[in-house]
Amino acid sequence: MMKIAFVVGARPQFIKMNLLVKEFEANGHATFVIHTDQHYDYLLSQSFFEQLGIDEPDAHLGVGSGTQGKQTGRMLEKIEEVLLEEKPDLMVVFGDTNSTLAGALAACKLHIRVAHVEAGLRNYDKKKPEEINRIVTDHVSDIFFAPTEHAKRVHQSEGITKNIHVVGDVSNDVLQSNLGRALEVSRFLEDQGLDSKSYFLLTVHKSKNTDSRRNLEAIIKAMVELNEKIIFPVHPRTRKVLAEYGLMSNIEGSLIKLIDPLTYFDMIAALYHSRKIITDSGGIQKEAYALEIPCITLRKTEWVETVEDGWNVEVDIHNKEEVIDTVRNFLPNQERSNFLGDGKSYKKIFQTIDEWLKS
Repeated sequence: MMKIAFVVGARPQFIKMNLLVKEFEANGHATFVIHTDQHYDYLLSQSFFEQLGIDEPDAHLGVGSGTQGKQTGRMLEKIEEVLLEEKPDLMVVFGDTNSTLAGALAACKLHIRVAHVEAGLRNYDKKKPEEINRIVTDHVSDIFFAPTEHAKRVHQSEGITKNIHVVGDVSNDVLQSNLGRALEVSRFLEDQGLDSKSYFLLTVHKSKNTDSRRNLEAIIKAMVELNEKIIFPVHPRTRKVLAEYGLMSNIEGSLIKLIDPLTYFDMIAALYHSRKIITDSGGIQKEAYALEIPCITLRKTEWVETVEDGWNVEVDIHNKEEVIDTVRNFLPNQERSNFLGDGKSYKKIFQTIDEWLKS
């Protein structure tokens, strides 16, 4: 029996972790889940554990928000304390958040092997903290679970040539496992007074957009002038800066409806019933692709396959006319290649780790 530690801190990581933890436990391994509390809002954290049937994390670090350096530094210190006490055989990290980076660094400095799930993604924009997190995490990890062949080629181009496994996307596994249940129990349409396919869904939370008044204002102005019904679940940090930047007045009287963050099931329902999705989230780009909803991305994407397959398009947020025209007129015109996998990525990851640790 091995002890496997997992670090999570944000919504996408809760989703990616779920089936993988259960698979390890079902096969006799001990698991230890460390929650950094990077997302500390109930609807962005605890509700996902409840709806997806995830046990309460074994350790809550209570880090919360802060500057990039402060948040990452506090996580690194607290994760190290937990690892020194628990002594796991492997640390599993997910994606590209500050929790990912801190977990990988804490483990490798203690000579604990690191597995990176969703490895090899790049959008080559080092102004984004997520890009730095991806690069550094990949270069301190020991085994890599790339969602696509393109991600594997990225590794190879950077001199990482061993222990790379193309497995598909674990968040897609969870989506496929929970789609029917989410649509059955969610009351999103009724609660918002909406009909299916009557609205666009907007999400904005990446720091490149929210930390810049110019960038966020450009997005809001384009959405207002689009003059279409837009549902905007607002991340707490985004709501805060909208007020600080004085942009709430731009939204008042428009067709944009600001709502609180959604639970996992309600978010899936909101995505499923939308006409189009406008987002800066990597996870939502994938969910849009899996649900066959046209997606407009407010930045350069690391999920290049969604663009190559014609179901996602990147826009320059400072070209208002381009944004408006694209949102109104973009429609996919080809079949999806379904690069996200067969819904069993988590099983491939477990089997690979199990064999690797025993070798």
